[in-house]
Amino acid sequence: MRHLIDTYIEAAEPRKVSSFEDMPLLDLIVKTGIDKAIATQLSGLKGNKNAVAETIENNVRSKIIKEHLNDPAYYEKMSAMLDEIIAARKAKAIEYEEYLKRIADLVKQVEAGHEDDICEVLKKSPALRALYNNLQNHGKRFEDRIEENGEYIVPNDQALDLALRLDETVKRVRSDDWRGVEPRERMIKQAMYDILHDVEEVNRIFIIVKAQKEY
Repeated sequence: MRHLIDTYIEAAEPRKVSSFEDMPLLDLIVKTGIDKAIATQLSGLKGNKNAVAETIENNVRSKIIKEHLNDPAYYEKMSAMLDEIIAARKAKAIEYEEYLKRIADLVKQVEAGHEDDICEVLKKSPALRALYNNLQNHGKRFEDRIEENGEYIVPNDQALDLALRLDETVKRVRSDDWRGVEPRERMIKQAMYDILHDVEEVNRIFIIVKAQKEY
């Protein structure tokens, strides 16, 4: 997280761009495509490719920083991917058209909050997805997915099993208005400990739980 903040502070402030039906730049890229988004909102840069790229990158970085606490593991991965794209652009290791394609793909993943190849149950629940992404150290993730009835099933995925159990448990034991009320938070932590059996992990994952609107 420190690296993310330092990188963000060192970058120029995200450029405030004109609105297209009050649509933020990243939303516009997802909905209309990057070429149209640039033509609509960044035409004032008069074709300055570096300025266009930096504007998009700063908006992506801003979004990553904003969403980081909701899913640290995922947005740290997105930040690393952004760094790679920026480095390739600055080193002129890729053509501008390839750069636009890669940054547009990254924007879609940052905006969606997930990659395209995750199972359907994770796509439907940001909270469950955040638990899953941040529980990978608890078990090896098996990549051999089996498509069945339109959904991907991951055999022997311990992280998914843990995430599902934690998700169900938090929803079951939480009280109304539990955030900031120590006895109510402690009840959730105890239920989480019964699954994770690790105080440090409970405290780490609880921060993520607390950030989820679903809970």
